Amino acid sequence: MAALRVLLSCVRGPLRPPVRCPAWRPFASGANFEYIIAEKRGKNNTVGLIQLNRPKALNALCDGLIDELNQALKTFEEDPAVGAIVLTGGDKAFAAGADIKEMQNLSFQDCYSSKFLKHWDHLTQMKKPVIAAVNGYAFGGGCELAMMCDIIYAGEKAQFAQPEILIGTIPGAGGTQRLTRAVGKSLAMEMVLTGDRISAQDAKQAGLVSKICPVETLVEEAIQCAEKIASNSKIIVTMAKESVNAAFEMTLTEGSKLEKKLFYSTFATDDRKEGMTAFVEKRKANFKDQ
Repeated sequence: MAALRVLLSCVRGPLRPPVRCPAWRPFASGANFEYIIAEKRGKNNTVGLIQLNRPKALNALCDGLIDELNQALKTFEEDPAVGAIVLTGGDKAFAAGADIKEMQNLSFQDCYSSKFLKHWDHLTQMKKPVIAAVNGYAFGGGCELAMMCDIIYAGEKAQFAQPEILIGTIPGAGGTQRLTRAVGKSLAMEMVLTGDRISAQDAKQAGLVSKICPVETLVEEAIQCAEKIASNSKIIVTMAKESVNAAFEMTLTEGSKLEKKLFYSTFATDDRKEGMTAFVEKRKANFKDQ
């Protein structure tokens, strides 16, 4: 915790007052978590909601927290009733970074042989869409975790930073790569080389965040977006997510070819037929995820 305080004190800019999250209900599966709280939300329980819950450490991302996060993600991924997931944090922080105490004494051999931080990648392998609802600090690993999500909603007082340079290292969970793709080289380079934070408003203008919400309604607005996504065909949503993500990995020509193949693939589904038939008949589609 002392190391975390040092990191926070180094990140430039004024500190913000704490924000409040709504009350949470237990996870539907009955899982007993130490570092997170998970539950189903939405009118029809179609949204999986995960709250990082390590407030004394500002949700520092220790191994135990990441393991529990992966467990909850896996449960929601396998739940046929859940169509989208919201990931959020707590009072002052979405997540203030990785747990510095856990990595302080690691050697190169330790990191290389154990593939350190590899288990963070589970979030990027999710087929169902994940929305980050960011209040407070999203610093270091917390910013990287948010960028692993498909959509980022930010509270008005949210702040984003990659301050690893200030403690003698660099981002190690995709920060230099995803941030550059999201905001462009110049701003990403400035943030990574100085450790400076940016506000929610600057993040929105740069393209890192898709929507800014009042602090008190952030989570509910993210849930509403997730409900809207979950109301669509899950198999088609998965195809759409795959196609958009391909834009980060492929050339325009390659990505367009993949998009066309996925588009053609929708014509092999019952949901594509139902969706177009419902449109012609001027009624709401009744998707069966087939």
